[in-house]
Amino acid sequence: MSVEHLWSILHVSGWGEFWWVVIGLTGQLLFTARFLVQWLASEKQRRSVIPVAFWYFSLAGGVVLFSYALYRADPVFILGQSAGVIIYSRNLWLIHAEKRHAH
Repeated sequence: MSVEHLWSILHVSGWGEFWWVVIGLTGQLLFTARFLVQWLASEKQRRSVIPVAFWYFSLAGGVVLFSYALYRADPVFILGQSAGVIIYSRNLWLIHAEKRHAH
């Protein structure tokens, strides 16, 4: 497969855009991993649980996807990811604050 063929499949016109697609796909993989972590943790405990790793994967995926959305200058995608990053950060803050107060 030639580089030009790969670029046409990914709808990019150069290496810079190619690497942004790689960044976007990495963010999507991080985002998908959070669901796998949550599902496996729930299966293990035989009840619905949300492990802390879920929020870290959410935050990492959200930040990477937000960066990709900025590069693409997509206002809908930017708004959606920015709201998520705030929520994921707040959940991690609350989790760590609760642990500090418990000790």
